[in-house]
Amino acid sequence: MMPIRFGRAVCGDLPQAERREWWLANGLGGYAAGTIAGSLTRRYHGLLVAPVEPPLGRRLVFAKADATLVADGHDWPLSTNRWASGAVVPAGYDHMERFHLDGRIPAWTFAIAGRRVEARVWLEQGANTVTAAWRLHSDTDDGNGVSLRVSLLVNGRDHHGTTDRHGFTPDVRVDGPDRLRVVEPGGFTLTLHAPGGRIEPRRDWHADFLLPVEEERGLPPVDHHLCVGEAVFDLRPGHWVGVVGSLEAEADMDIAASLARRRAQEAAVLATADDALPDMAASPGWVRRLVLACDSFLFARPLPGVPDGQSVIAGYPWFGDWGRDTMIALPGLTLATGRADSARRILETFARLIDRGMLPNVFPGAGERADYNTVDAALWYVEAWRAYLDATDDVTALAGAFPVLAGLIGEHRRGTRYGIGEDPADGLLRAGEPGLQLTWMDAKIGDWVVTPRHGKPVEINALWFNALRAMAGFADRLGQPAAVYREAAERVRRSFGRFVRSCGGLYDVIDGPDGDDASIRPNQIFAVSLPHSPLEPAVQARVVAECRRELLTSHGLRSLAPDHPDYRGHYRGGVWERDGGYHQGPVWAWLLGPFALAVHRVTGDAEAAQRLLEPIADHLTDAALGQVSEIFDGNPPHTPRGCPVQAWSAACVLEAWWRLEQAKSSNGRI
Repeated sequence: MMPIRFGRAVCGDLPQAERREWWLANGLGGYAAGTIAGSLTRRYHGLLVAPVEPPLGRRLVFAKADATLVADGHDWPLSTNRWASGAVVPAGYDHMERFHLDGRIPAWTFAIAGRRVEARVWLEQGANTVTAAWRLHSDTDDGNGVSLRVSLLVNGRDHHGTTDRHGFTPDVRVDGPDRLRVVEPGGFTLTLHAPGGRIEPRRDWHADFLLPVEEERGLPPVDHHLCVGEAVFDLRPGHWVGVVGSLEAEADMDIAASLARRRAQEAAVLATADDALPDMAASPGWVRRLVLACDSFLFARPLPGVPDGQSVIAGYPWFGDWGRDTMIALPGLTLATGRADSARRILETFARLIDRGMLPNVFPGAGERADYNTVDAALWYVEAWRAYLDATDDVTALAGAFPVLAGLIGEHRRGTRYGIGEDPADGLLRAGEPGLQLTWMDAKIGDWVVTPRHGKPVEINALWFNALRAMAGFADRLGQPAAVYREAAERVRRSFGRFVRSCGGLYDVIDGPDGDDASIRPNQIFAVSLPHSPLEPAVQARVVAECRRELLTSHGLRSLAPDHPDYRGHYRGGVWERDGGYHQGPVWAWLLGPFALAVHRVTGDAEAAQRLLEPIADHLTDAALGQVSEIFDGNPPHTPRGCPVQAWSAACVLEAWWRLEQAKSSNGRI
């Protein structure tokens, strides 16, 4: 696997060390995150952010475990904090010799006064439990007189917020010499264990942490955390000590065993992916990194009648599960990684929420209603079923789903919510109502829909054609009438010629309120990249050429060509400025996979198409380590922006690499 490691040149340079983040997930929607410097720069950084109100009522419950090495009559800080005053105290990053990822587990090595101390953080898979651990390296002295003191900082706020010190007044209970319980009435109970050590209770606020990333985003940049105790350990070379924070009734106190389970879980993820494709084990190290990254997004989503339901976190830390994102990411997250059973469970979970032929845009939380303002999620759902069937030949599952899929297509032909329906004049799909955003370019600020794209968007009709052709194939497999789908698809194919511009690529939208929109956007690439294309080969080549010339960057496609008057080359500023430019120039990483597949379709050169994906390898050592960012600035140097850990960014790149690898071993066919 591609190593991700940094020495003193990065670890000792605070801006560089804070730029790089580690992120962990637990398969329940919970997560942990921080910078390699150890400082907090986001409101979302913390050791345990847990779904206190499942499935996605997430709160920051365990913020930090700030360690200090005590030896030779001196205190040596291993932690780093930024304060609103501008001070950086303590500056433990000064002692950091190395940082690396062991799989996804962040690991630090500190070199202090001739001693080396290792620190690690990991989450228990399938549990709201985190372990922060330290050990004295065995190549130092015998450890006599060396101890560790760890300040335990907790919280109880929503992970999107900041702390009201007067609103967080937990009951802190001593439950033995090595255990505290932090009880938030009506909320949660966090148990802090210090196996092999002791905890000295405290109760004082560490106030005014500065969060520079939130400040940059135009959001409140100061937060506070409550210190409830200090764990004290004697260190012995080679022996792990640490703090276990858990919301579970029982948590394993064997730190070495817990670490071994975490590492074994990651090894199993890679082994499963190796079985999916014979050559996966020999794939480039960065591809195997993406396999681990993709595991971070799958999480349990039980529903009535579907106790083993699963879904996809669209991105950490901001997003929950979204219908569109889930279906786009599904092949890369599950099929390319050998987890077809998860693919089926996700498809069956979402089937329970289909209404009037539509998938929910945002999956509802506890006590919430689903919101169906998306025109493309249902069409991506059909494509996800096609990909699943192609990978598994699971005709039994298809037979169970076929009535749902047929109903979905029927609703779209008759017409469903938000003006979505087949135009009887040409068979194309139209969509849109004032004040609504229905495509993936969905930014809205107050009443302002930034990119409404009402009418007949190009990728929606590429998806519509693809869905009709897929349904014809499903019907054939099941011995069902297929002619109705074939005839509808043929009509769409003939009408799709209206999207073709005489000077190059495709219109972004036709028959809109203001006529046809000739803006050069990446949506046209799906008319080439999807399995069933409505375009002739010569037009496909022109579309790819235009996207390459105007939109392609190392990490994805720009959302708008730079010569357009609305183009924004940088994504920054407050909420209004950022959301107003979200789809007006920023590079979207998830589009790189479809572009590579489109290049393969028009050239037949799978290796050249795979080379387009390789720059992602460099990005894996920047920003969220081992992960792929949501967006990048449209202008060089294409700084990573937006959500730092995005499901479809990693999944679409991995899916494209996987499909292109298959093409190389099957005479060019995908």
